[in-house]
Amino acid sequence: MATTTPVVVVVTGGDRPDAALVDSLDLPVDGRVVVAADSGVAHAVALGLTVDVAVGDFDSLDLTVLEAVEAAGTRVERHPEEKDATDLELALDVALGLAPERVVVLGGHGGRLDHFLANVLVLAAPALAGVDVEALVGEAVVSVVRPGPGIRFGGRPGQLVTILPVHGPAQGVRTEGLRYPLAGEDLDVGTSRGVSNELVADRAAVSLTGGVALVVRPGPTANEDHRSGAR
Repeated sequence: MATTTPVVVVVTGGDRPDAALVDSLDLPVDGRVVVAADSGVAHAVALGLTVDVAVGDFDSLDLTVLEAVEAAGTRVERHPEEKDATDLELALDVALGLAPERVVVLGGHGGRLDHFLANVLVLAAPALAGVDVEALVGEAVVSVVRPGPGIRFGGRPGQLVTILPVHGPAQGVRTEGLRYPLAGEDLDVGTSRGVSNELVADRAAVSLTGGVALVVRPGPTANEDHRSGAR
């Protein structure tokens, strides 16, 4: 039987993840592997994470940081700047090679809009089917939902929850604990119907029977803006 890795933490570039928000994810230490993409190496070091694998073209990283982690035992996979994938996608490929049960991505917020959109969409790539995928992007927690039991998560009544179909329609969407329930309904790709739902309990659930969706919990600032009437 192939050996699996309980959790692979992928730290990517963009703005540095907030340490308090990372701590709130309650990531396990035992059996954890940390893969860092490009400037995510510096973010991982700042978060106190030991980088097991560094991957990318490293055009956004101080090379003294890369040299330091390599000297400390980090495996470094170098790629040319002219490549067909973002550094995050390369890091996710490394993560998949470890047969993970769960992948948690930290970072990817800020910087170029095209990179941001590509990196969010790659979280829901078919290659990651069968793996629990979650990301902390800025203040937002993004969970990928595929057909099956779905996801369950906690929070406080009034917190925002958005459901976005990607790569095609999300079919048979069911929710629990949300103000505007869905009971086996379809969400077409490109619709905004799932934007700005709200928790009405301290636990909620989202599942679907076909397709793939991103469940986004935007974070405390967005919740405050929503309560003040901002859209």
